[in-house]
Amino acid sequence: METNQYLDLFLDESREHLQTVNDYLLDLEKNPSELAIVNEVFRSAHTLKGMAATMGYEDITNLTHIMENVLDRIRNEELTVTSRLLDILLDAVEALESMVAIIGSGGDGKQDVSHLISQLEQIESGDTAPDRQQEHHLTEHHPVALEINEFEKAVIDESQEQGFVALHITVHLKKDCLLKAARTFMVFEVLEKLGEVIKSEPPVEMLEDENFENEFSLIFLSKEDKQEIKKKIMKVSEIEQVDITLLEQMKKVELPSEPNDDSSSNKKESTPAPTQQRMNTATSKTIRVNIERLDQLMNLFEELVVDRGRLEEISRDLRHKDLTETVEKMTRISGDLQNIILTMRMMPIEQVFNRFPRMIRGLAQDLNKQVNLEIIGADTELDRTVIDEIGDPLVHLIRNSLDHGIESPETREKMNKEPIGHVSLKAYQSGNHVFIEIEDDGAGIAVDKVLKKAIENQVVTEREAEELSEEEVFQLIFSSGFSTAEVVSDVSGRGVGLDVVRTKIESLGGTVFVESSQGEGSRFIIELPLTLSIISVLLVEIGKEKYAIPLSSVIETAIISEKDMLHAHNQRVIDFRGKVVPLVFLNDLFEVENDEGDSEYYSIVIVKKGDKMAALVVDEFIGQQEVVLKSLGNYLTDVFAISGATILGDGQVALIIDSNALIK
Repeated sequence: METNQYLDLFLDESREHLQTVNDYLLDLEKNPSELAIVNEVFRSAHTLKGMAATMGYEDITNLTHIMENVLDRIRNEELTVTSRLLDILLDAVEALESMVAIIGSGGDGKQDVSHLISQLEQIESGDTAPDRQQEHHLTEHHPVALEINEFEKAVIDESQEQGFVALHITVHLKKDCLLKAARTFMVFEVLEKLGEVIKSEPPVEMLEDENFENEFSLIFLSKEDKQEIKKKIMKVSEIEQVDITLLEQMKKVELPSEPNDDSSSNKKESTPAPTQQRMNTATSKTIRVNIERLDQLMNLFEELVVDRGRLEEISRDLRHKDLTETVEKMTRISGDLQNIILTMRMMPIEQVFNRFPRMIRGLAQDLNKQVNLEIIGADTELDRTVIDEIGDPLVHLIRNSLDHGIESPETREKMNKEPIGHVSLKAYQSGNHVFIEIEDDGAGIAVDKVLKKAIENQVVTEREAEELSEEEVFQLIFSSGFSTAEVVSDVSGRGVGLDVVRTKIESLGGTVFVESSQGEGSRFIIELPLTLSIISVLLVEIGKEKYAIPLSSVIETAIISEKDMLHAHNQRVIDFRGKVVPLVFLNDLFEVENDEGDSEYYSIVIVKKGDKMAALVVDEFIGQQEVVLKSLGNYLTDVFAISGATILGDGQVALIIDSNALIK
């Protein structure tokens, strides 16, 4: 079977299922008696096993198979969830992620997982491992689960009205059966003479390729007696046992209807049904699109926006009624299209944050520390290109917080702190930027220690060190090769990390800065642009030049007189609704010639950055417009307060002002 065409689909779905397994295992640690969680983990592991078997990745198949066995024993209440068990299961997930990554980079996905399989087999057997006869008995009472969608349920309901009975059949082949596919075919042939098979698990394609263990399940519609059906199936050689149950009696079948049994076990098993139903519905309405196609679509739309701006100018000049109406309609439609395209590229930062609970759990164990992680704002959206790049810097910062920041439980108790440290991971959007904060309640940054190390590493001289403010000292930890760790460990102390963080974030057009209070904790703040190619701006004129200010940063515009200006700390300011707001004269900042000289009245644009504001002084307001954001290229990377440029409808180039850089 040619599998290359399915490789991208396999990689995407495998990552999703592994993330699901990871999240639910961490939930299971908090709620070890919640069997509904185990069912979700089992379902994802089972699906992953089937996909890997189909694609021919044996190591993934073998590891997920033994995981499935352990999970099956947990949900059948034959094994108790322990910390050791979860450690091994999470190690197995990590190994699976590694194998999927190998496949994604063009490898064969092979990895030595024998030690994990051995540990899981040991857990599976344990002291309470059932003998072969008991295991056979368990299989009889716990056949393979089958999920039914809305269409299949409708077929079952209609057939029951016509007198058919819906049966769940599980066929167990002998362990030494050589031609499993042939025996499966013979079973189907027998059943087709007695009724109709409407579903199988595994699917028919996997049964034909022998990608299943020694049992398979069917949903079968028939008017024949159960015992008669069983007798005829058993006539096929190499079949060990056949279990037949009325479909309504199957407690593990996920029916999208009201439960038929009010027993406690039924309620326990049917809990995830609404979730599964929603997942099935969502899957049917979702398609996967290559990010390169979205990039192409965005590039084409950018050209359309430039031409749209030109058309609007022509329409205003000609003042032709029909042309004006057509252009206005085109503007509305293209605006809606633009929102859809931008939304398609945006993804919640949740998929980056999801990897950290397990990482922190493992790091805390390695460092003998107790840490509680709080995640806030995981639904904040970022452009897909930024999402792909931001993960590694966050890993460095979180590892830094755990190793350098959070103290050991004993040290924290001596300092009258809770023994469990707290790390907060927070994301939020402000204007045209997204902010990510990593905050801990640990030891904070020792200014003296940082300065001493900076002088030793010749990052600064002793004279320069004396003149540095506390904030500037904190920025020294981002210097190349800088580390204050006394001992080199697997976690940190090699002088690699925070300089890489700053380099990566700056390459994304963002900035990183740190706040700290010794003995109380630290907070790293990352500011990232949304990197939207098309933005709404307020066009302004300064001298004979046009500039664009992103509307997401603008609070309002106003006209003030000379007498409204005040002086504070050698700077001109205004009183804006009770707040002192500094004035920024853009013609001085950008060295633009102004022929008008001093004027009694000034046009200002009030902009914000978080809770801070500034008033930008301009010569004239032009109006609101949507423009295509273009970078200034590799040679103009350090231009102060300019984030890019755009081409206007008349062919002029307007620089886009980065108002965040003007607010301190």
